Amino acid sequence: MTAARVLAAQRGDTMAMNDLLAELTPYLGRICGPIALDSGPDAVQEALIAIFRHLRDLREPEALLGWARAIAVREAVRIARRDGRSSPAELAGVPSPHEVERAVDIRDVLERLSPEHRAVLVLRDLEGVPEDVAARMLRVPPGTVKSRLHRARASFRRAWQG
Repeated sequence: MTAARVLAAQRGDTMAMNDLLAELTPYLGRICGPIALDSGPDAVQEALIAIFRHLRDLREPEALLGWARAIAVREAVRIARRDGRSSPAELAGVPSPHEVERAVDIRDVLERLSPEHRAVLVLRDLEGVPEDVAARMLRVPPGTVKSRLHRARASFRRAWQG
């Protein structure tokens, strides 16, 4: 995505805005899907609406992806909270990966985590976002990001080693 396209969209160029949103959609889907699960498409839609409404507020066109990522994470967590469990489930009942017929599916494990834990996993492990940046995006202290990440990773380990 070029800065020129972002600037054109900010000035009201409808074609530039359509192109921008079309380019962002798959990226937002990769972020929202693991966090909002079945409601991932709804979270993408909400993120696109927020981006459309607030694009003129973006001061640095080069920061579009980071800005859009922050919006997507917030929307995905909000939608996940609205639609489902907001506290983690106990993972003790997850089958061992050694039982081929009942092997743990990543989605199954994700469904057992809270939206906040899914968000921190996506940001840190899939997107490679530093802890301090993730903390700002999630609007929590850096220590909270660290503890959520530790708990989420421990849950995955237990599930796979169970």
